[in-house]
Amino acid sequence: MGSQRIIQGTVVSNKMDKTVVVSVGRKKKHPLYHKVMSVTERYKAHDEDNGCKLGDVVRIQECRPLSRDKRWRVVEVLTRGDVAEVAPDSIGRDIEATAQVASKAEAQL
Repeated sequence: MGSQRIIQGTVVSNKMDKTVVVSVGRKKKHPLYHKVMSVTERYKAHDEDNGCKLGDVVRIQECRPLSRDKRWRVVEVLTRGDVAEVAPDSIGRDIEATAQVASKAEAQL
């Protein structure tokens, strides 16, 4: 059996059942212009117990194909991520509601 690659990345999506999307960034030099570019690749990895959350730094290992897109398995969670659970649209609604109340109060004066 060949050696499987192990890479480290950040969980960017956990909306699927037993699957997480892991973003892995690396630096690459352009072959002609020699500029260093940052390249981001996204891998779908199998998470058996749905233990990964958004923002977690995980280590994934290459494995046999588990589905059409999944060829990686989560080996371990290195650090837990701190991502807000509040949706941005609800934050905007709170600010909008307070602004409307303030404008109505000024109109009554």
